[in-house]
Amino acid sequence: MLLAHDLHKTYANVAVVRGVELTLETGEVLGLLGPNGAGKSTTVGMLYGMVIPTRGFVCLDHLDIHTQGSLARRQIGVVTQEDNLDPDLNVYENLICFARHYRLVGREAKHRAAEVLEQVNLLGREKAKVEELSGGLKRRLVLARALLNNPKMVFLDEPTTGLDPDARQDFWKLVTQLRQAGRGVLLTTHYMEEAERLCDRLLLMQQGQIVDQGTPAALIERVVGREVLEVEGIPRERVETLAERGGVWWRPFSSGFLMVLPAVDPQSFFHRVEDEQPSRLLRRKANLEDVFLRLTGEELHSAQATPPSRESGYGIPGGRAAPRCGGERHPAD
Repeated sequence: MLLAHDLHKTYANVAVVRGVELTLETGEVLGLLGPNGAGKSTTVGMLYGMVIPTRGFVCLDHLDIHTQGSLARRQIGVVTQEDNLDPDLNVYENLICFARHYRLVGREAKHRAAEVLEQVNLLGREKAKVEELSGGLKRRLVLARALLNNPKMVFLDEPTTGLDPDARQDFWKLVTQLRQAGRGVLLTTHYMEEAERLCDRLLLMQQGQIVDQGTPAALIERVVGREVLEVEGIPRERVETLAERGGVWWRPFSSGFLMVLPAVDPQSFFHRVEDEQPSRLLRRKANLEDVFLRLTGEELHSAQATPPSRESGYGIPGGRAAPRCGGERHPAD
């Protein structure tokens, strides 16, 4: 299990991450969702030991990531946002060279390289230069590199950004295989479909804080509801009146308004909105974008809203004090 307790990170008196707490089990995909500037990448960096927290600690199987990093990172694989592959080496050479970081050499390195190439469907491309690979194949190679040490936990920091839909679907299959193999996966993403399809749980992040969490379906049902309306061509005051009478939540959205359909008799409310003769009226299922809009007042791609305050505790019922890594106190506490 990976556990993070009370993570804070400050740069030049600017708080980038504030009080993040999470757990991640093997065989689970945990999604970290939020707009640019929310602190996702900094949080992920603290989780795998690249960024030293200003306060708080991270444990992996009772190993402190920052004081016992060498031991802990043997169980971790990381796929960063950038395809930081060596362009002077071919596919196979990239893996063999990187294997040395895990003290894998000789036959052991060759055997493991062949295994991960098969795992990510790159067999037959061993001699291809990096520059000859498509964006999707490069992402597969970066994932293969992250799996060389057979990690328990894999960190995927926006792994499908910039990929075409087919390449993204292929990568999703690989993530599903990681879960089925019993690995824990932490995924950051901007893609709502990706988060809903892959993640067992989601943490919604805004301005350095976790503003809500839960399964994708539970978050949507609890925070928004089942259906929403996208409405254009109705004056704001009429939308406000309709929402007040119907007892529903609404917000400005794109070039119009977003309104939640009530759980009781949604059809009657829909007809009342329809009677206003909007220029555009779309009835659809609620999604994670709607959840984020309701929680923060902003759409996911924005980072301007101030998040609501959060309660103490770290995702364990009762909010009891977090255990120390290996029972010892972390020096940053």
